[in-house]
Amino acid sequence: MALRHPRSARLLRPADFARLRESGRRLNSPQLSIQYDKGAGSGPRLGMAVSRRVSKLAVVRNRIRRQIRESFRLHHARLPACDFVVIARQAAAQGTNAQLRGELESLWSRLVAQGTAIDR
Repeated sequence: MALRHPRSARLLRPADFARLRESGRRLNSPQLSIQYDKGAGSGPRLGMAVSRRVSKLAVVRNRIRRQIRESFRLHHARLPACDFVVIARQAAAQGTNAQLRGELESLWSRLVAQGTAIDR
């Protein structure tokens, strides 16, 4: 896969985020939370929510977003065709890049294990 995060692999419309908030399922970890539901597209799509509550520093929020995007890119091929919103918690600002990647790896693995249950 190319080293890009193409437009087709992104959640872009506010309605998509709202749909996941209302009817999506959730997986949690200490630093991150993933809301997911079966998507309308042909492959997995990613949305991110890293608010100012996580950190007032844009550099910290952008670091968290980069880690999420890179982890999604690496796991994109094995994820089910769902829409995902990764929500950062305040603890993510203090976490190292390795900790964030480790939590994301764990969450993606749990999602892959649940893959057949998601398609219902």
